[in-house]
Amino acid sequence: MKIRSLSRMTAAVLIAAALLLGTGVPVYAQQSSQEQQRQQEKQARKQQSQEQQRQQDSQQQQRQAQQQQRQAEQQRSRQQEGLQSQQQRQAEKQQRHEQQRSQQQQDLQQQQQRQAERLQRQQENQRQQEQLQQPRQAEKQQRHEQQRQQLQQQQRTITLTPQQQQEQQRRHELRREEFQRQAQEQQRLALERERILQQQRRLAQWRFQQLYWERLRQDQLRLRYGTPSYYAPYSYRYYRSGQYYYANDYGADMLRRALNAGYEEGYRAGRADREDRWRLDYRDSFAYQDATYGYDGYYVDLSEYRYYFREGFRRGYEDGYDGTYRYGTNSNGVFSLIGGVLQAILNLQRY
Repeated sequence: MKIRSLSRMTAAVLIAAALLLGTGVPVYAQQSSQEQQRQQEKQARKQQSQEQQRQQDSQQQQRQAQQQQRQAEQQRSRQQEGLQSQQQRQAEKQQRHEQQRSQQQQDLQQQQQRQAERLQRQQENQRQQEQLQQPRQAEKQQRHEQQRQQLQQQQRTITLTPQQQQEQQRRHELRREEFQRQAQEQQRLALERERILQQQRRLAQWRFQQLYWERLRQDQLRLRYGTPSYYAPYSYRYYRSGQYYYANDYGADMLRRALNAGYEEGYRAGRADREDRWRLDYRDSFAYQDATYGYDGYYVDLSEYRYYFREGFRRGYEDGYDGTYRYGTNSNGVFSLIGGVLQAILNLQRY
């Protein structure tokens, strides 16, 4: 009986254990499957996250590349615009330069035309004045002739020997020959100075030289027909460069004329340089270098005449450049040195 009961209890225990085992296996398998599913989902999310990260990195790299491309394009565009702008500015600058040069050429041509017209008017006015001055000049020559005759009467007791007259005639001929040689050199020098003045655009000084050359040419035409010469003994002496020089009344008068003519031409030359805004330089003038206007080849040597012409020219140039009259005067267009200045320069002494 006890054995049966024990057998039944053992059977019951086995059955219960079998039941427990049968119900526990499915539960464990279900839990394991869920865990794998979770792991797979986690792995999938991780891969998805990594894929998204790669996509974001790729997009960011793409955006960076696009940005760099845009920056490079913008830089090239700015460089092209800068180059085009620079080229345009250079073209505009060159165009303005061409316009300015063209305008300067037009202004220069107009100025030269006005100067030519002014020169023509001045020459016409000068001819008219010469026509008006002819009667006065005739009267002046008449007075000069009367004075000469009076001087001859005063000196009637003073006569020249034939040898003295021959010596004076010989000196006159030498002076005329030297003056003729100087006249041949004048034209070459005038053309050279004219070219230099045009290069320097000293239009006022160029006009003055043209007028001086015209006066010089008229003076030479006058001398071509001959001027009377008179023989007279020396009556003056003057001291220069360490020695005495001698002159008769006609020679003394010519030296005075040299100073006054030099002063007048110097005043005009100085005024011209002031109008051109040129530096003060009287030696640069053709008239100063020439210094023969008014010389007729008689009574004094050419070197003496030129020396005193230049002395007057220097003082006239300073007055004309400064616009003053320290050394001379201007009476109705006639320039002359002040008497005291002239005497101080020349210092003629009767003997």
